Amino acid sequence: MLDLGRLRALHAVAVHGSVGAAAAALGYTPSAVSQQIAKLERETRTTLLERSGRGVRLTDEAHQLADTAQQLMSLVEAAEVRLEERRGLPAGRLTIGCFASAARGLMPRALAGLARRHPDLDVRLSEVDPHLSVDLVGRGVIDLAVAHDWDIAPLPVPPGVEQAVIGDDLCDVLVPAGHPLAARESVRREELTQERWITQPPGTVCHDWLMRTLRATGCEPLIAHQAEENHTQVALVAAGLGVALVPRLGRGALPPEVAPVHLDPMPTRRLRALWRTGAARRPAITETVRTLQELWPEVAAAS
Repeated sequence: MLDLGRLRALHAVAVHGSVGAAAAALGYTPSAVSQQIAKLERETRTTLLERSGRGVRLTDEAHQLADTAQQLMSLVEAAEVRLEERRGLPAGRLTIGCFASAARGLMPRALAGLARRHPDLDVRLSEVDPHLSVDLVGRGVIDLAVAHDWDIAPLPVPPGVEQAVIGDDLCDVLVPAGHPLAARESVRREELTQERWITQPPGTVCHDWLMRTLRATGCEPLIAHQAEENHTQVALVAAGLGVALVPRLGRGALPPEVAPVHLDPMPTRRLRALWRTGAARRPAITETVRTLQELWPEVAAAS
């Protein structure tokens, strides 16, 4: 009989594209994932992974087995949901994918509260880009995603995935303390067309929103520096290297070299929780979403 844990390891490699990425998603070491797949190869008497440059690629047989693993994992999930629903208490493992600033500014308190109230619930958190996390929920790789979108860049949600709003996160334009706009309470986007911008890389939600917003003024934004982490962007602003549009969640205290200025109208990003429809009745899902929603006003006020 095929071992579900080994099938799960193969499925993770198929989804994430490498043994290392699969190990990070599963909370294992790359060596442990490789051992699981090696045992699966012996059980099936089939080559599942082949060397490809510095990485690996799945054989045709491996892809077929990974598809079967997905179906089995869905059946197991359905059984777990029924059992957990019958007990009425959150329990078992819950995997969450969350974008970086929420992982820093929201999730620690939320997860600590869940751990105190529900000791039988084993929550595992991974930092994931919002677009990727939604896809991972849809494919059953993670149970819950905490993602965000903007008014002009809505988050696409695949069929079979449900969502709930957690709250709205406000954003400020950060400028060097000596900048002519530093003493202003607010600024309009038309006044920012000549600035040197510090932003996230292309393809991220924040970068795409900034480009669309400034292009609406008829001017192509000048992107001087790109950094994924908000703290890195703040450091670049503090060094006088440009301005940045940075959300408040997880931003932390600003250094004296940086001044926040309100952008009029003030942009917001909406935080959402997303999960598969088949798991909608699972107490672990409903309790986690409720915890995030109840905690949000306090977190937002302190940001």
